[in-house]
Amino acid sequence: MNQPDLYGQKIINIVGLTFDDVLLLPNFAELKRGAIDITASLTKKIKLQIPLLSAPMDTVTEDKLAIALGKLGGLGIIHRNLTINKQIELVKKVKKEVDLVAASVGVGPDLEDRVEALNDAGCNVLVIDSAHGFSKWVIEATRYISGKFSHLELISGSVATASGAKALIEAGAKALRVGMGPGSICTTRIVAGMGVPQVTAVLETVSIAKKYGIPVISDGGLRFSGDIVKALSCGAATVMTGSLLAGTLESPGKIVTQQGKKYKTYRGMGSIAAMKQGSAQRYGQEYRRGQEKKLIAEGIEGLVPYQGTVEEVVNQLIGGLRTGMYYAGVKNIRELQENTRLIRVTQASLIESHPHDIIIKNESTNKYQ
Repeated sequence: MNQPDLYGQKIINIVGLTFDDVLLLPNFAELKRGAIDITASLTKKIKLQIPLLSAPMDTVTEDKLAIALGKLGGLGIIHRNLTINKQIELVKKVKKEVDLVAASVGVGPDLEDRVEALNDAGCNVLVIDSAHGFSKWVIEATRYISGKFSHLELISGSVATASGAKALIEAGAKALRVGMGPGSICTTRIVAGMGVPQVTAVLETVSIAKKYGIPVISDGGLRFSGDIVKALSCGAATVMTGSLLAGTLESPGKIVTQQGKKYKTYRGMGSIAAMKQGSAQRYGQEYRRGQEKKLIAEGIEGLVPYQGTVEEVVNQLIGGLRTGMYYAGVKNIRELQENTRLIRVTQASLIESHPHDIIIKNESTNKYQ
């Protein structure tokens, strides 16, 4: 048996990397942190003051969080686990407070009605929300929306490969949502044996997207502000997160107190509870009342520590981004993408990177564990 040929036919000789596998190399710096430009391209037409989006999840983004994040220069995407009327109600509330409003849609039977209603309500950005963007249904939905509602900025996904990125770009996507299974509450990789580690996913999709001038949104897997720096250095134009914002005052999750400490509820859209409420179609499944045992969960439910306001959390995340860009010696996100290099690190290096050999008494306000 020819072992090299056997493995070569089936196993791609590329090591999939994620954020903990790499570190940025420092460069000469000549700008102070405050002088660094962190404006970002959401699409070719839309600029954001900060490169941060909140995920369209039902325990993360409704009107309060979208307003708070929008006022800070980011973008909150209203989730679709709602009736059309309720989603429109939230969109209108956001529209009264900020200029830029985004909402997600699925590829199910209500697609056309939902898109029409969101357009009429003044929505600026639509996000086709699917766990598997490289599919017939998402490609067709992308063509439909980009054709009939060409004035709307359309984000399509999720994809994690160059071929998936190319298909959605050619169908009319104005930006790509990239990430398959990196989220803290996502179990797709375990349940389905499918996915691409996030650094590799971003690098691969960017390799195609940049040829068309289409921005990539790195969605999921962020645990620390340094991960944002790494995602952008790999070519992402912006990042999207659920877990880092789920613990804020403005998120719709419930506050729970355990042993004197506050938490907020957080669940994946692939959790059984979320799919029963309406998100099953996102995972290519159908739910009928009383048939929850037939659902195949691709997410979990849990608690995240209460973090304070969106502004407090975002200040730490953006402060970390500025610090990373300072060490990288870059003055804007384009330079971060083009003028930086990363090195692979060992498990020992990862341990060394975190606080160690000490009993922590006074924790800092940024996240490091």
